[in-house]
Amino acid sequence: MQTASGISWVCKSVAELPGIAQQLLAEAGLFRVFAFYGEMGSGKTTFIKEICRQLGVEEVVTSPTFTIVNEYRSGTGEPVFHFDFYRIKSESEALDLGYENYLYSGNYCFVEWPERIAALLPSKIAKVSITTGGEARTITLTL
Repeated sequence: MQTASGISWVCKSVAELPGIAQQLLAEAGLFRVFAFYGEMGSGKTTFIKEICRQLGVEEVVTSPTFTIVNEYRSGTGEPVFHFDFYRIKSESEALDLGYENYLYSGNYCFVEWPERIAALLPSKIAKVSITTGGEARTITLTL
């Protein structure tokens, strides 16, 4: 469903995630940095796992809550980076990590809790919001 604020999908079960992930990647086109917004437990990591699967990642995709960043390989051998900034206390921690080497690499970067590093994000990002309501989640892509 297309709205003024982006493209939205209503997801009623995890079985729908592969199709939504394919559509999201197609709609995002050349965007490579994705910022995922949503409450704790909204399904950000679960959705990123499916997007990675659509990109051909064969490794186990897990939340990088404690490591801050996980690196995987796509089906074409390209690096795919998955961040979780929930545990950082300041943007300087992201600077120490060398975040710019990742986010400006041209590779896929999936960022959970981007609001913790808002001033450090590139200006051209795909924003993915996940909201919960009843038995469904609404996933919205804004470019």
